[in-house]
Amino acid sequence: MTLMPILKRIAKDESGATAVEYGLIVSLIVIASIGAFDSVANENNGLWGRVTSKVGAVLGN
Repeated sequence: MTLMPILKRIAKDESGATAVEYGLIVSLIVIASIGAFDSVANENNGLWGRVTSKVGAVLGN
């Protein structure tokens, strides 16, 4: 076989394209999830900080 038919066959082959597309979609979902978890963690941290300070004020600490 010469190089040209091999390159044409490789260019027409789309069997791995779906896996790549799913991989990209999953990576975008993971990135969005990390951002959402970070935001929730910051809010949760602030909430418990306020609770700690108010409980400390009530107990006189």
